[in-house]
Amino acid sequence: MEQLRGTGVALVTPFKADESIDWIALEKLINYVIEGGVDYVVTLGTTGETPTLSSEEKLDLIKFTFEKVAKRVPVVVGVGDYNTKNVVKLLESTKLDEAAAILSVAPFYSKPTQEGIYQHYKTIAAASPKPIILYNVPGRTGRNMTADTTLRLAHEVENIVAMKEASGDMIQCMQILRDKPKDFIVVSGDDALALAQLACGMDGVISVAANYFATDFSAMVNAALNNDYPGARILNNKMQKGFDLMFCENNPAGIKAFLAHKGILENYFRLPVVPVTDGIYQQIGDYLSKY
Repeated sequence: MEQLRGTGVALVTPFKADESIDWIALEKLINYVIEGGVDYVVTLGTTGETPTLSSEEKLDLIKFTFEKVAKRVPVVVGVGDYNTKNVVKLLESTKLDEAAAILSVAPFYSKPTQEGIYQHYKTIAAASPKPIILYNVPGRTGRNMTADTTLRLAHEVENIVAMKEASGDMIQCMQILRDKPKDFIVVSGDDALALAQLACGMDGVISVAANYFATDFSAMVNAALNNDYPGARILNNKMQKGFDLMFCENNPAGIKAFLAHKGILENYFRLPVVPVTDGIYQQIGDYLSKY
């Protein structure tokens, strides 16, 4: 699981004006982030607007990502749902031979108890042909996965090998890092807190911002992992205003605005996500002109 250390990037899904997937833009983005130095890519994360994608489109995106990455870096595939049986079915029916691991978000909307979260992950881990990365993002799921539940899964379920922690709770993060199994990987899911969490002992980041800041974000993570915190702070400070603008209204609306300014993709979405407001779009452009 060493390949899950460093910088992973949660890829956006570019769309055209007619809301079809822009495959040319996606290939351009994949090449851009890999050439920028990221360590692996994640397809079908929340940043990829997966709730709006059909089952057929998801399969096409997995296949396309494998083909265009062409084994230059590992690929992690997002497979999650609030219906445990649906996740099991997806894991059994999706061609995942080339995947390094599965990123599976905690059950959303249903707001299960901690025991329900534990049983959900235990069940899908038993069905998965690939290692599972837990994903705790209570701001989207409506339920925090506590440190106790995370540690229980990490110690008891062999096929659960890593976690993306996006609760924003630094005390919870430190509890997990203190008591986790030695070989259990913990990565940040919060770009703005990533440097602080790396200093606490996290192994890397699955980043939204690295879609745009591929080079500087990867360099910041690598510096921190090599205990060069003065160098990491310089890069983090340089990007900090960008993080604020990127997430002030919506993800992925913010990161797509950044990428539209760069000319990698067009600023299109599927409802209910809409573009950032004109004022924020202009602020992003002003920031990038001086970056």
